[in-house]
Amino acid sequence: MIETGIGRLERVPLREVWKHEAYDFTQWLQDNVDVLNAALGITLVNVEREQAAGSFSVDLVAERDGGGKVIIENQLEKSNHDHLGKVITYLTMHGAQTAIWIVSEPRPEHVAAMSWLNDNSSAAFYLLKVEAVRIAGSPAAPLMTVIVGPSEEKAEVAKTNIEFAERFDLREKWWTLLLARPDARLHAQLAPSSDGWIAKASGFRGVSFNYVVTQDESNAEVYVSRGKEFEAENKSIFDQLAAHRVEIERDFGGALKWDRGDNKKSCRIRFLVQGGYRSPETDWAAIQAKTVDAMNRLDKAFRPHIKAVQTGS
Repeated sequence: MIETGIGRLERVPLREVWKHEAYDFTQWLQDNVDVLNAALGITLVNVEREQAAGSFSVDLVAERDGGGKVIIENQLEKSNHDHLGKVITYLTMHGAQTAIWIVSEPRPEHVAAMSWLNDNSSAAFYLLKVEAVRIAGSPAAPLMTVIVGPSEEKAEVAKTNIEFAERFDLREKWWTLLLARPDARLHAQLAPSSDGWIAKASGFRGVSFNYVVTQDESNAEVYVSRGKEFEAENKSIFDQLAAHRVEIERDFGGALKWDRGDNKKSCRIRFLVQGGYRSPETDWAAIQAKTVDAMNRLDKAFRPHIKAVQTGS
């Protein structure tokens, strides 16, 4: 066989990626709502879990960026009548304007029902198929396909999906160039990613050195998270590091942004560089040089203090 350098896309069983619908998939979707936004071509914000609707609890409730409540119901199996009823019930109970139903396999009768609801109500109904895929042994990635959506938004959804794919390509190119830099030695063994961040473990559980890039900004950061269930430990680690802020910033050579994340599970200490993956590519080298330099200085300034952190585990 001739080697073409082109990988084969493989489907991965959903339960291998998210073992439990409520605890794993719903939590992942809340933390990664940008994946859903990209698939739908809309922007959801203020995503919250399991709000009561009578004696039932809807998986997620969110808001559209321009206003209007959204309910999201997840089902890692074939669509069924029970969940269709829940979608309608939750929409009504929460006074929502948009309903999103995510399933692993949409049945034809439910596709027809959601289309009918779009044509005969003032609310917007979306039915999405979720899959997990990988290429040549890569980590599994989500693939969401809109099966039913409001007809007037289909053209905008297609446009957004193209822009979303372009965003992934740009970020992968960004990381490929950054990781190839001789001065990016701390992260040199990592593979380029299409995500908005790459992380290198510090050697202390729950603390990593992360690069983060957005369209307009780049960050070098110390990221603290042992998971949501260890939120108190996360804050303790941050507080112990923050107690040495003056010394750390002196050794770093400048001020840092200290974000304890009191309403979040994670904490961050970061240095911001203006310019991101949407900046002209002729500017990338200069932006990355500043970001990598900041990362190397973070590594040097934080290492002794990370080693001295005390935790209960």
